Amino acid sequence: MSGQVTNIDEMTLSGTKDGKITVTTIAEPYGAESESVASIGISLQAGTDEPDWKVHIPKANIDAVITALQEAKKSL
Repeated sequence: MSGQVTNIDEMTLSGTKDGKITVTTIAEPYGAESESVASIGISLQAGTDEPDWKVHIPKANIDAVITALQEAKKSL
């Protein structure tokens, strides 16, 4: 993966001792002229360089993902 990473936020991952959720943006994540994405990373332990899981969400999909997450929250 290439591109400039900009940190947006970091929060504690509930249910873990020292896990975290990170939100970043990545410019040109798949090479020159690729579309920028929002990236959500999940780390189960502190001190890791790369998250255990991550997802890249294109700007065009962010609103729909937020809506789906709000609906998921209602059902929990």
